[in-house]
Amino acid sequence: MGMKYGLIFNPKIKNAIEYARQVYSLMEKEHIVVEQECAALMGKVGVPLENADVDVLITIGGDGTILRTLHKKNAKIFGINAGVLGFLTEIKGSEIRAGIERLLAGDFKIERRMRLSSMLEDIKLPDALNEIVVHTSQVSKMRAFEIFVDDVLAQKVRADGVIVSTPTGSTSYAMSAGSPILDPRVEAVVILPLAPFKLSIRPYVVPASSSVSIRLPESERDCVVVVDGQEEKKMKAGTIISITRSKQDAEFVRFNMDFYKKLEEKLVAATII
Repeated sequence: MGMKYGLIFNPKIKNAIEYARQVYSLMEKEHIVVEQECAALMGKVGVPLENADVDVLITIGGDGTILRTLHKKNAKIFGINAGVLGFLTEIKGSEIRAGIERLLAGDFKIERRMRLSSMLEDIKLPDALNEIVVHTSQVSKMRAFEIFVDDVLAQKVRADGVIVSTPTGSTSYAMSAGSPILDPRVEAVVILPLAPFKLSIRPYVVPASSSVSIRLPESERDCVVVVDGQEEKKMKAGTIISITRSKQDAEFVRFNMDFYKKLEEKLVAATII
């Protein structure tokens, strides 16, 4: 039996529904299902994303579309960029026909990207492909954070927040805050205090096998935990968020595995937005 495909797009992005119709017409004879809300916009019957029985999910939008999709469904991702940068996408809208032909022919490789699993006290948060951020909920109000690596206190810091990033996230929010860029083949985690009071505070890079915990002391006010810029939870004073490597990596359909070429292209594009 052949591969089973799913299709989802961001309707708020210009051209996304047009690209979706193009993809669907090219794959109509294949086993393809459309996410329920997207299907309604296309005049078709769809299925809820969580219930979709698929091997590959075709996403049309930007990186945010991919991140939101992975929070709900674990499947191989084939990203079509209809957004601004699309670090995680594989092809542009002008390449849809050629890209779908290669996909259906099996002419691709699978790239695995590590993710982070986290528990906020007894609450399981979605796995993060980019980063988990703990930050103050008040503008210009620092908090004290205690950062533990493998249950050992590594750092006490006053800052606006703390970013715990994967290699994938090192080219996202963490990069804006001063993180080194990590090759996605490197299995490591970046711990990056956000706007620390002491200028001597620098990022940590620790093995992916490490456990990272951030404690917000009882004397502090509440903070917010944000996963991949998508999911937000309140973190009360005196609580701990525990972060480890997820048991499930994200998987991407790739035609080109040249990370550095893509990175250069996207960074150049980012300078002209």
